[in-house]
Amino acid sequence: MHPLDQAHLSTLPASVVRPGYDRSKVKAGIAHIGVGGFHRAHLAIYLDRALARPGQEQWGLCGINLLPQDAAMAAAMKRQDGLYTVSEMAPDGTHTSRVVEAMVEYLYAQDNPKAVLDRLSQPDIRIVSLTITEGGYLIDERGQFNLKHPSVVYDLEHPGEPHGAFGYIVEALDRRRKAGIKPFTVMSCDNLRHNGVQARRACVAFAKAKDPELAAWIEREVGFPNAMVDRITPATDNAARQKLRDLTGVDDAAPVICEDFIQWVLEDDFRNGRPEWDAVGVMITPDVSPYEEAKIRLLNATHTMLSYPAYLAGFRKVDDVLHDELFTQYLRDFLNLDAGYWLKSLPGLEIDAYKAKLLQRFGNRAVGDQVARLCMDGGSKISGFLLPTLHEILKHGRPYHRIAFFLASYERYLKGKDERGEAYPIVEPNARHLMERVIQSSSPSTLLELTEVVGTQLPAHPGFVALYLQLRQKIDTQGVVATLKEIVAAGDKLPADAAS
Repeated sequence: MHPLDQAHLSTLPASVVRPGYDRSKVKAGIAHIGVGGFHRAHLAIYLDRALARPGQEQWGLCGINLLPQDAAMAAAMKRQDGLYTVSEMAPDGTHTSRVVEAMVEYLYAQDNPKAVLDRLSQPDIRIVSLTITEGGYLIDERGQFNLKHPSVVYDLEHPGEPHGAFGYIVEALDRRRKAGIKPFTVMSCDNLRHNGVQARRACVAFAKAKDPELAAWIEREVGFPNAMVDRITPATDNAARQKLRDLTGVDDAAPVICEDFIQWVLEDDFRNGRPEWDAVGVMITPDVSPYEEAKIRLLNATHTMLSYPAYLAGFRKVDDVLHDELFTQYLRDFLNLDAGYWLKSLPGLEIDAYKAKLLQRFGNRAVGDQVARLCMDGGSKISGFLLPTLHEILKHGRPYHRIAFFLASYERYLKGKDERGEAYPIVEPNARHLMERVIQSSSPSTLLELTEVVGTQLPAHPGFVALYLQLRQKIDTQGVVATLKEIVAAGDKLPADAAS
């Protein structure tokens, strides 16, 4: 087994692809907050490609993790000098394994928050990118940043040792402003609609609470490009780590497995320079909105629609779900009759082909994505991924039974045991304080009372409420699969016994 660190980089097996640049010449120009699997399989891959081009040495990566649960990643990145392997798996079973060399620095805020602030404040950091999950932006359904969140309250009171991403970002920007240093661009790489706008909203709201003059400077001087990001990247558990070690012959404590598909559409709003990403496969455009709308309503929403019904029915691997005829038809109907019904093709994104490709990607046996991963953080995902489609459905009088079935399945999932009686953890890192009401409640109506999660239109729609309650009862009495058979049989019409 080959060790993985800077000293042994040149001794890796020939089957492990290297990016082809001199790592010793690379300096960090991008700081990334939230070093996890997706970031390392997506932005870092594009950055590795860009660094192989002449004159790009100033765009290396400084990885940053903030949370206590990041300790294992921090230990791996420090031991391996920021190096790790990515194995890209094609649906036909072929694969490419590569070592990513772009991360030339790594900091763990739990060890030294001052070091993180100092690094973000230095002029050679020209972009700060983020993968902090959808709920990490702390934006409610009214589009307001939650200034009362405990981490925000703490960060405003302790600017020199913050806990949250926006505490670090805003404090570093303030230090740069006071020192006359040009601000960095804040670049979100998270799966949420208008992610740059959301990052701007969070930063400005935090800054206003700190110093209105700072907020005005941020609004005027800082770029917040929107982006659409796409690559299925399962969590890497111990079994996957061992599988990847066997596959690559590399003793990697933090390997990544992902599909061979990758996409990034990026708004060109960089005030302090950027790598030559447009030369290495990134689509640079003045308006990302239609691309992110299509991707979130199709890929992310379909993942969410799949998650809880499949888990309750006993599925644990996403590819197994896609090889089940009933579930595949359910997802195909959602794509064609619900989410995709309102979308039009775009340059470089033909909607019908994209929908067909999605189901093929989800069914990729070589990736082995976990249903449990898709079940995480539903309380934060539903409002962004599903409500825009559902609002269009209600506005135009289209059938809503598939989404009503999904929400009934979610409420049942929050009871903590599947239909075989198997218990599982409920992972709601961002909306747990809201979802606890549903978890503890004996009434399925409690979910529809959480307007922060389901919005205000559903509780006010008698037909939807009645069908949701009817489907929730059916899931208890006849099971998820039998209930889903009725949903699929109804096709493009509400079930015959549905309330109107």
